[in-house]
Amino acid sequence: MSDSLDLAALLAHPAGGGVRILAGADPATPWRDLVVGATESDLPPQGADLLALLTSPPPATPWQQDALVRRVRDRGYRALAAPGAEAFGSGTRTLAERFGLALLDVDEPMALARAAWELVEGRDALTLGYVRRVAQSIEYHADNLADLLRHLSTSVGHGVALIDSEGVLLQAGGELPAAVHAAIDFAPWLDLVSVADDAAASVRVDSPSRAGLRLAVFGTGLSTLQLSALGVAAEVAMPVVAARILIDEVADVNDAAVASGLLREFLERGDDRDPELDQRMLERGWRSSGYHLGFRLVGRSRVDTLQLLRFVTSELTALPADSHAATSGRGITGWLSFAAPPAPSRVEDSVRALHVLHTAARRVFNVATGVGTLETGSSGLVATLEGAADAARLAADRSATGYFLRIDALGLEQLLLSWTGSDTFVPAAESLLAPLLARGPELLETLASYLDHESGIAATADALGLHRNTVSTRIIRAQELLGLDLGDPETRLAVQLACRTVRR
Repeated sequence: MSDSLDLAALLAHPAGGGVRILAGADPATPWRDLVVGATESDLPPQGADLLALLTSPPPATPWQQDALVRRVRDRGYRALAAPGAEAFGSGTRTLAERFGLALLDVDEPMALARAAWELVEGRDALTLGYVRRVAQSIEYHADNLADLLRHLSTSVGHGVALIDSEGVLLQAGGELPAAVHAAIDFAPWLDLVSVADDAAASVRVDSPSRAGLRLAVFGTGLSTLQLSALGVAAEVAMPVVAARILIDEVADVNDAAVASGLLREFLERGDDRDPELDQRMLERGWRSSGYHLGFRLVGRSRVDTLQLLRFVTSELTALPADSHAATSGRGITGWLSFAAPPAPSRVEDSVRALHVLHTAARRVFNVATGVGTLETGSSGLVATLEGAADAARLAADRSATGYFLRIDALGLEQLLLSWTGSDTFVPAAESLLAPLLARGPELLETLASYLDHESGIAATADALGLHRNTVSTRIIRAQELLGLDLGDPETRLAVQLACRTVRR
């Protein structure tokens, strides 16, 4: 005998024969071993600190059940397991409690006997059993990483989780306790931890695309032997998990590229109808009919748009609306769709939910978020997405709003300013102001300050520290070079926006 046998380990064994506690059992009390007999008379005469396992059901009458319990306990046994033991009446169970005899019901006595042997004597057999179950799970087709973890958990008989230092990324077969996660050491190749009744064996995942991952197999009541065996099983399963991560990464990249291209085609199409494009959008679940609320997240610094898309997509599942998102440029463009006109309160709730999403994203990514207006139909979807893009562009410089802006809250001047960052306006602004740029910065700076101070000569002179006559001369010269009449309000606004764009 190399180890003791305890009930918690038997209960945690994935092939324990369906053992259940009826009475008098203390999972923390170990037994020396398990002995098997067809009936009570077949058991060894001395059973000190042993578990007695009968392969035949116990007697049916209460007095015979009481007598069986007395005889087993008098011979020193600490526990009695039998198929059909649920037939023991309440009186017999109370008697067992008084004697300190554990009563256990078991569906498959010989499976329980083998599990006990593995826990006490057959260390290699226990490990081999777990490894065999891992191999069996791999034989099943897995649609994705989550599906693979479900197969592993079902086969191994314990919880399985993919984790990093921040928390649980995916899990199946239960929830990894927070205390166990906190106790895991992410540095070594293999780590075995126990916290109270919970334990986990974890191994570092050798993934070239996602560093810092570990595959953990966890459960309650695991013995040291079981935990060690599960460590080997985790090592065997890890390459398969790493390969699945890579496969899913490639699939995600391809899918994101397709979605991004489809979104770009839709936005470029504008009001033109394209039945083939509409069909491809429908195949992705993108419906242009109905009512839409667009949003856009852009990186204020370099961000991994694919990781950001995964995060946004995951967060959107909690929103009570049909939601879509795709990578677009250096950010994510998405929208919420409603089949019927949503009430104003629902729109406000949706905006608040997007703000919550933005706040959560800010903890991981340096992003700004803009939200468009509620629009309807295909052209409305384009409009709300363009509005969200304008709002996001402005939000990137608005620390006071937490880098979150709603297009409804912006004024006309701010919307025009957002347009000045577009690919079409910048070259137009540079072309318009080229005569001034060719003569140095003085004329451009004076003109910009003049327009920003509402065409006030005195205010401009004070702001630049110049004489008023100098300002007047420069403004006249600038108008001559540009060939424009700054007395026209529309011309003045256009030149002001161009100056701001060129001077950025």
